[in-house]
Amino acid sequence: MSNGLKQQAFQVRYGLGAVVAVVASLAVGVLVDPNLTFRVSYAVSFVVLAAVGLAIIFGIMGVINLAHGEFILLGAYATTLSAVKGGLPLPLAMGVGALVTALFGLTVERVVISGFVPNWIGRRTVGRDLITPFYDRLADSMVATFGLSLIMTQGARIVFGNSIEQIGVPFGSTAGYPDYRIALVGVAAGVLALVYVLFTQTTFGTRVRATMQDEETAKALGVDTERVYMVTFAIGSGLAGFTGALFAPLLSMQPTLGDQFLVEAFVAVVVGGASVVVGTSLSGLLLGPVDALFSDQFGEFAGRIALLFAAMLALRFLPGGITGVVDRVRDRIEEGS
Repeated sequence: MSNGLKQQAFQVRYGLGAVVAVVASLAVGVLVDPNLTFRVSYAVSFVVLAAVGLAIIFGIMGVINLAHGEFILLGAYATTLSAVKGGLPLPLAMGVGALVTALFGLTVERVVISGFVPNWIGRRTVGRDLITPFYDRLADSMVATFGLSLIMTQGARIVFGNSIEQIGVPFGSTAGYPDYRIALVGVAAGVLALVYVLFTQTTFGTRVRATMQDEETAKALGVDTERVYMVTFAIGSGLAGFTGALFAPLLSMQPTLGDQFLVEAFVAVVVGGASVVVGTSLSGLLLGPVDALFSDQFGEFAGRIALLFAAMLALRFLPGGITGVVDRVRDRIEEGS
């Protein structure tokens, strides 16, 4: 087995072991203090769902998408309008929200991130490319996507006003806590499982990993790396839209909705490290309880400050993120054996 596959297997094995241990702890917590346990579980699912799309785009493409919150906004708006104005059932409306955002992300990747469309026009008009792709250009991608985020926010305000009609929250409640929020915990786990299968158990996932490790070699072996990047960005965007769709019944529909997700998403990605599945899940399990407990005791602003402080400590003592710790443990075990 190659070192890359060994590393991946180790990350997944111990990462999933940690997840199982935490889930067992939460199950015990339900018996002791169900309301607090539900709040902590919801906070974990919030962080995970907010971060997973961003983690895919950043981890695979090296693009920092500062419009990630606005992609979530697009998914939430598309879901709400499909349900309220179009009369679609909520699950179908959520699918529409995710699909619309994925298609929008595909357009952004072709026009802005890769520059395929302007370069195609440039080669036929002035005989040269007009844009250098933003892959692995962190500062440049930040500037470009920040401008996109401003356009999307103001565009939503111009077209729809300062708010739109909201969807009602489905289901009832358990121990005084909304069942829909509890359901989101299971959805977050399901999303992580699907992402794991997609990127580790499929031909597309193999091509993605090959492109990440050595793009030039992957090209020489026949991998269409440009297509890999295009599909990856669409998947990450679709997951962001799906996040907006899931939280549409719980949030006020206004153009600044995405700001509620951006901090948690970036903090989780940085703390999690290189692995999308293991890093995102473990960072969610670390940061979610911090956010929930401080928000519960001192308010939402204090929860966000505590989240940032926890991230600072993690970056100070875990510069490679949680995934880096898992890798170091693996190396020591292999050296000992």
